[in-house]
Amino acid sequence: MAHDELIPAQDQIYAWIEQVFAQGVRRPGYPADRWAERFCQERLRQLGLENVRAEPVELPYWEPGRCSLTAWPEAAPGDSLTFEGFPLPHATPASGLEGTLAPYDYQAPGPVNGNIALVDVRLGRMPHAALSERATFFYDPDGTLAESAQVLPFGRGAQAVMEPAIEAGAIGFVGTLSDYPSDSRSYYVPYDGIERPIPGLWLSGSDGARLRELLAAGPARVRLVAESVRRPETSYNIVGELPGADEETVIIGSHHDGPWASAVEDGSGIALVLAQAEYWSRVPQSERPHRLIFLINAGHMAGGAGVHAFIAAHEAELAHVVLEIHLEHAANECVEENGVLKPNGLPEARWWFTSLNAELEDAVRDTLRAEGLGRSIILPPDMFGPTPTTDGGPFHAAGVPLVNYLTAPFYLFDEQDTLDKVHKPSLVPVTRAAIRLVEWTAGRSAASMRAGVRPAAAAAAH
Repeated sequence: MAHDELIPAQDQIYAWIEQVFAQGVRRPGYPADRWAERFCQERLRQLGLENVRAEPVELPYWEPGRCSLTAWPEAAPGDSLTFEGFPLPHATPASGLEGTLAPYDYQAPGPVNGNIALVDVRLGRMPHAALSERATFFYDPDGTLAESAQVLPFGRGAQAVMEPAIEAGAIGFVGTLSDYPSDSRSYYVPYDGIERPIPGLWLSGSDGARLRELLAAGPARVRLVAESVRRPETSYNIVGELPGADEETVIIGSHHDGPWASAVEDGSGIALVLAQAEYWSRVPQSERPHRLIFLINAGHMAGGAGVHAFIAAHEAELAHVVLEIHLEHAANECVEENGVLKPNGLPEARWWFTSLNAELEDAVRDTLRAEGLGRSIILPPDMFGPTPTTDGGPFHAAGVPLVNYLTAPFYLFDEQDTLDKVHKPSLVPVTRAAIRLVEWTAGRSAASMRAGVRPAAAAAAH
């Protein structure tokens, strides 16, 4: 059992988040991300970990510049409106693209050949009751999820928001966030690092409504400015190790970059991995069931470049990984009050993407109960696609047994992800939960874990 006196206190874990957040916007290759790389590396060395290193990751750097949209009726060019926007990451830049504005509806798509598409992107909403139908375990002892719904940080198409309009012949993309809480336009999507062939920008829902009023009165023209810089960059995965009872491994990971200063995404993940490193560095080697690898990877906001690079570089070692525990997003659930996001006192629903291994699922179930981690849902890794939409996903794709803790608040890719969004009461219980799962791997081998994984089609039967 865990040595509670060796677990970092809540204030210590939160202080690490504060330090990371204070550096500013932490996109891949930004100065704040470089600081985070050094901070993580120095902390792992201070804790006495072995083979602490920075492994290079090639990825695209992206930095936004001026961004606005000017619109006017074709019949009255002098009656123009100008809106401030946010460029779609990694889209082709534009310094003044002009064209006719053409509405494009995902539900009733039509051609927009040669025009600038106006697309309303609404966040997805999923009742927690519907999630429970796919879950292998639903733990909500207080019943707080019974009548509620998850507001997802993605709309239809997830990161492929531009593709339908591109295929329909658009020369530019104007995305409006009509139902986005707090009327934000600071939406860092897509973050897959893929360069799109047309320029695009995000407008707030209120600005989008004004633009549609103009368009309702007759044909309109627009001038789109969405400047940005994109170039190759080298970032770094930060890795450290501790010897254990044998040479098979457990990996504990998260990522160090984020879309903004991003306290939750993933300042909290950095802190949760550092908490694991601090705890296990204080535990005798004989009590570590396997060699432990701590991975704080780069480039989550560039298509998961860092975790893909780690897997490629260590492919031959993956067969000896007993379990990968991924820790992302200790988040508050928030509601909008007078245009401002405010925590409502509850943690965001906790998702635990867990490989379909009955013993592992039972271990996660027992852990959630033991640590009182209500509002938790154990989900199959293929719940939303072939793999979880996190940096734990590529490990699952590579056949590595997985437990991926994740919350998905709608503000995850927004600059409103500030320190008040961190659910501080989760920090120690989630840390203890991860410790329990590492301890549970004692006496289990990588081969036996893989042998116990059942096909996805059998998930509902468990």
